[in-house]
Amino acid sequence: MTTKLERVAVLGLGKVGSLVGTLLARSGFTVTGIDANPPADLPFDVRTQDVADFSALKTTLTGVDAVISCLPFHLNVGIARIAHEAGMHYFDLTEDVATTRAILEMSHTAKGVMAPQCGLAPGFIGIVGADLAKRFDSLRSIELRVGALPQHPRGKLGYALNWSPEGVINEYINDCEVIRNGKTQMVPALEGLEMILVNGLVLESFTTSGGLGTMCETYLGRVQELNYKTMRYPGHCELMRFLLNELYLRDQRELANKLLRNALPAVAEDVVFVHAAVEGQKDGRLSREEFVRAYPAMQLEGESWRAISWTTAASLCAVVEMVAGGALPAQGFIKQEEIPFDKFMATRNGAIYRNAEEVAGGATFAA
Repeated sequence: MTTKLERVAVLGLGKVGSLVGTLLARSGFTVTGIDANPPADLPFDVRTQDVADFSALKTTLTGVDAVISCLPFHLNVGIARIAHEAGMHYFDLTEDVATTRAILEMSHTAKGVMAPQCGLAPGFIGIVGADLAKRFDSLRSIELRVGALPQHPRGKLGYALNWSPEGVINEYINDCEVIRNGKTQMVPALEGLEMILVNGLVLESFTTSGGLGTMCETYLGRVQELNYKTMRYPGHCELMRFLLNELYLRDQRELANKLLRNALPAVAEDVVFVHAAVEGQKDGRLSREEFVRAYPAMQLEGESWRAISWTTAASLCAVVEMVAGGALPAQGFIKQEEIPFDKFMATRNGAIYRNAEEVAGGATFAA
C-alpha cells in the first residue's frame, strides 16, 4: 500500500499549477513540475514535456509518490489512470462530473488516494458547507455559492477569464445535480436565477455544473434542499443564456471558448466570493448558519497572486498536506465534504485562507 507522500509531480504549470508547486515546495515536499511550456524561475525542479503524451509521461513519473493534475478536465482521466496503475496518490481540481465518476471507479482498487475536486468549487466550498451542516440536529437546506470575479468589471458580461474557458463553458452547459424535495434531480445550468448580497454588494447567482462534487450522494436522505450556484455581476446570466442557448454555441464549444478568450482577458485584481448557508433544526428550533467571505488577490512568497489562483491552489495543497500527515486516509476515494474544516485550516496552506481574511479586514468590493 502507498502511504509515503514526499515526492510530488505537478502537471500543468499555469497560474494555479505554478503556485501549487511553489506552496508544496515551501511545505517541505520534493516537487517536480511538468509542462510543455513551463514558466521560468520557479522554486522547484521543472521538466519540459507534453503532458498529453501519456506513454512518455509514465516514464517521467517513475519514483513519484503523488501526481497532481492542474490540467484541463479532459486530460484528467488519463492522468488518473497512470497514477492508479503505478500505485501513486492522485489529486486534481476537476469540476467535471463524468471525470469524477471515472476516478471514483478507479478508487475501488487504488493503492493510494484518489482525490479529485480539490479546488475551490468543488473543494473548499464543500468543506465549509459540511462543517456548517454538522452543527444541526436535522437539516432542511444547504445552499452553496461561489463567484470568482474582477474587482473592477467592465462590459456587459462583467467577467474576466482568470480561469480556464473550457472549464467555464463546461459548467455553463452541463446539467447540474441537486437535491430537491429530498430527491436527487438533474436541472439545467444557467437556471434558478436569484439575487444575493455579499458584503452589501448585489450579485446574481444561477446553477452551474459540478460545484457540489459528491455532496448529493453524501446528503441524500439527510436534507430536503441542496444546491450550488455560481455568483456573477447582474446581467451575466442572461447574456450567457443568449450566447449558449439561443445562438446554439453550446453545440460549438471550441467556438465558444475562442470567443470568450478573445473578449475577456484575465485581470490581476480579482476577488473570490464565498457564500454558504445551512438551515435546519438545532435544539428544537429552526436555525440558520452562514459563512460569507470575500477573498482578495494577495502576496504569497513575494509575488502577487490572483484570488482565484491562491484560493484554488491553497485548498489543493492543504488536502495534500493532510494526506501526507495522516489527517486523511492514505487509500481510496476522498470526498471533499468529509474533510474536517478545523484540520484543513490548521495546515500550513489552509491557514492562507485565515491570513487572507485578516488582509481583507472586512473590506467590501463594489462594482
